[in-house]
Amino acid sequence: MFTIRFIPFALCVAVFTIALVLNDAEANPQIDLLGGYDIIGVCINNCAQCKKMFGEFFEGHLCAEACIQFKGKMVPDCEDINSIAPFLNKLN
Repeated sequence: MFTIRFIPFALCVAVFTIALVLNDAEANPQIDLLGGYDIIGVCINNCAQCKKMFGEFFEGHLCAEACIQFKGKMVPDCEDINSIAPFLNKLN
């Protein structure tokens, strides 16, 4: 009799645990399943930060495309002109 009452409780705990784990994965996309950083996500976030800093002078979409194309191997640093030079434009 005790096990029949325990089954719905155990089922609720299992569903809650699965929902909590899935929600945590969506809330923090920078961390991959192995505990390391998602380099492409970091790269795209840096592109967005540079776009906020430089506005119209920074081609954010080209930066994000480069992150995907090179699989995050070239992460832009907004304070390093050499890493963001390909994405800067001149406005006349």
